[in-house]
Amino acid sequence: MYFLADLSINDSSSYTCGSLGFSFPGTFPYLVHTIIIIIQIAVPILLVIFGMLDMGKAVVAAKEDDIKKGQQTLIKRIIAALIVFFVILIVQLLIGFVSGSNENSVLDCFDCFVNANVGDSSGCIKQ
Repeated sequence: MYFLADLSINDSSSYTCGSLGFSFPGTFPYLVHTIIIIIQIAVPILLVIFGMLDMGKAVVAAKEDDIKKGQQTLIKRIIAALIVFFVILIVQLLIGFVSGSNENSVLDCFDCFVNANVGDSSGCIKQ
């Protein structure tokens, strides 16, 4: 699996996505996967930070109604953050499991981009 620490990918070769005939440069799947990882990490963090700011404003206002609304907003944003994180994780796992067959299907192409699974054994065939 490709992570942010390994940004030195320099794959100048070209790949084809299974039997679909979709051709793309080798660095494109890594770029898409990096964007997905950034979304998976940054969106939950931002949601929690904004929820904490709302809660902080409510506490500073010292009104009990505002504090209750701030608590509800914080809880909703934490739940949304968990949903964003786990939906992306579950989609990555499901695509990884389902695309395990060597049929060169559309799911193999998705696996190539979602999980940065590039190689001759995946749906991304090197040209």
